[in-house]
Amino acid sequence: MSGTPSGPASGPASGAASDPASGAASGPASGAASGPVIRGFEPFDLPGMYEVCLRTGDSGRDATALYRDPYLLGHVYAGPYPVADPRLTFVLADSLGVAGYVVATADTMAFERWLESSWWPVLRAQHPRSQAVDPGDGTQDWQRVAHLHDAGVTEDELYERYPAHLHIDLLPRAQGAGTGRRLMETLLAALRERGVPGVHLGVGSGNPGARAFYLRIGFHEERVAGWGSTMALDLRPPTLHH
Repeated sequence: MSGTPSGPASGPASGAASDPASGAASGPASGAASGPVIRGFEPFDLPGMYEVCLRTGDSGRDATALYRDPYLLGHVYAGPYPVADPRLTFVLADSLGVAGYVVATADTMAFERWLESSWWPVLRAQHPRSQAVDPGDGTQDWQRVAHLHDAGVTEDELYERYPAHLHIDLLPRAQGAGTGRRLMETLLAALRERGVPGVHLGVGSGNPGARAFYLRIGFHEERVAGWGSTMALDLRPPTLHH
């Protein structure tokens, strides 16, 4: 994140989560996956989550060809969430492994402070700012390096009403069967259980399917910009809504 998940770097590669509602399920030629289940995060899920993050990192499309370092995207958009608060990460697992996930923080400001103290410093040392230069070959590592150096703690009045934020990504084989909605419902229930009043996310303009999905499950557009939109959902009981 670039200090806020509502900016142009708010989702994998282009500021968008993969489209959880579109596309027919498709497994590899070696056989179809079976028995998808949604469960809480376990440490051994991290490699699979990083793979999903990369394979959905171009506005829901495979971003493998866009990165020399296949882990860099996951370091920004997947890894820190279960490390900071594993109880707000849920995975969709089938017989082939992790097919999707949703990650979140209940408090964006506190999460950004944690990133500054406990996550970014080592990554900044490993990826010096000198790497944040476009090599001109179409790869996007340099954008993520710039992101992790420029990220900081950003105050935003949005966080008062919608302090939580999330990222959700599903591989094509897991799409189209209501799994995106079920993942979201699982996370939203966990946030409500904590008394979190609201959640927000960023959706890039290159992923209209994801925007339509979020609208269907109750999100609204809070802000619209050239890169896309910030969408939000009030999690309070209806009697407490304004």
